[in-house]
Amino acid sequence: MSYGFVQLSYIIATALFVLALHWMNAPATARRGVFAGVAGMTLAVAATWAEPVVVHHGWIIIALLAGVAVGVPLSLVPLTAVPQRTALSHAFGGLAAGLVGTAKYYLWFGEGPENLTAYRMVAIIVEIILGFLTFTGSLMATGKLQEVKWIPQRPVTYPLQNVTNFALLAIAVVTGVALILHPAAAWAPAVFPVIIVLALVFGVLLILPIGGADMPTVIAILNAYAGLSAVAMGFVLDNKLLITAGALDGSSGLILAIIMCKAMNRSFANVLFGAFGQVQQAKASGEEKVYKAETIEGAAQVLEQANLVVIIPGYGMAVAQAQHKVRELYDQLKKRGITVKFAIHPVAGRMPGHMNVLLAEADIPYTDLVEMDEINSDMPQCDVALVVGANDVVNPAARTEKTSPIYGMPIIDADRARTVFAIKRSKNPGFAGIDNELYFSDKTWMLFGDAKNVLGELVKQLSGGSGMH
Repeated sequence: MSYGFVQLSYIIATALFVLALHWMNAPATARRGVFAGVAGMTLAVAATWAEPVVVHHGWIIIALLAGVAVGVPLSLVPLTAVPQRTALSHAFGGLAAGLVGTAKYYLWFGEGPENLTAYRMVAIIVEIILGFLTFTGSLMATGKLQEVKWIPQRPVTYPLQNVTNFALLAIAVVTGVALILHPAAAWAPAVFPVIIVLALVFGVLLILPIGGADMPTVIAILNAYAGLSAVAMGFVLDNKLLITAGALDGSSGLILAIIMCKAMNRSFANVLFGAFGQVQQAKASGEEKVYKAETIEGAAQVLEQANLVVIIPGYGMAVAQAQHKVRELYDQLKKRGITVKFAIHPVAGRMPGHMNVLLAEADIPYTDLVEMDEINSDMPQCDVALVVGANDVVNPAARTEKTSPIYGMPIIDADRARTVFAIKRSKNPGFAGIDNELYFSDKTWMLFGDAKNVLGELVKQLSGGSGMH
């Protein structure tokens, strides 16, 4: 394939990637966006493979088969596991960038020092630091999201933690600068792996103090790191499409992380180094707070009499895989002429859009999914707010308690509804490690149990009931 045709293919692939990101902005065009992204990547791979410089076709076929062998099972994970699958994809991307940078350094070192220009060395050092820290950081995020036994979900903190982390990164950068200045020195090949080890360790230590509540933002930040490592890889390989695709990936991840931080009223520094989610010490109180439990029958009767029901989904719904039961409840309420809306908090679940994806799987019309900023004005007219496994995103302490770790975080105003039913597995606090003031309110009634089971009982009760609203 001619050079001009390859470059034209790259331009078309880049355009498809841009369109894919644009179309995935809205549920109505999201499917089109996915197809555009797949078409762009297929074209990019085919055009690169057809370049005359590619001679080892056997290795490429082996790599493709290995990718399919891993990719197909990953595509079949339940939607509840999509956040950790996404983090795992970032890990593979970071590892690929790191390995390419490593291979290129030793290849050029062997071919002669004139190949190791300052330009190439800067790109290689950036590529391996970002690539390998993204690899281990993303594996840690995957482990936390999957609740792997030997990876703590809560933040792990220790004295001088941030100082230690920055010292590791600084040593890696200084070592990298030394290699850039003396890339062909006799000691250089032995020192190169030191940077790799430091980056791998830094990736682990970076995620260790971050709790589950911050995972949506962390995934977005790791996405940005993976994109930046791909940009550096593009410079190393002199591949323009890798540079543009990596820039799109990195910038979209950064924008998403900014949106997430805004949704939690926090800064990047606070997310990465604030150890949010650490268990708080309970304050001594003169009186013990008491939950008020409600029966399924009682809750069903109140729901039947409502005009407007707002369902607020959270991670508890995802864990219980209760989205289809939510749909059945939605259908029962709609049959009675009751208006039903879903209040979507930007950081509900474990990644941006997690709740939207789960509810879409259950065929709930996306027109009934309302973002936090829009739904809050309707909450005073809401007859019943049904909280399904959400916790910190409906905690009124975010508005009133200045000492709370979630103070200032925008929340869904469930407490302004006339009645609140909260479905919760246990009395344990959420990821912020604090009690939810909403659950002790006079207007709140608890429905303890697995979300799927509780919703199933509610649906049974409503379907057995007679009469229309």
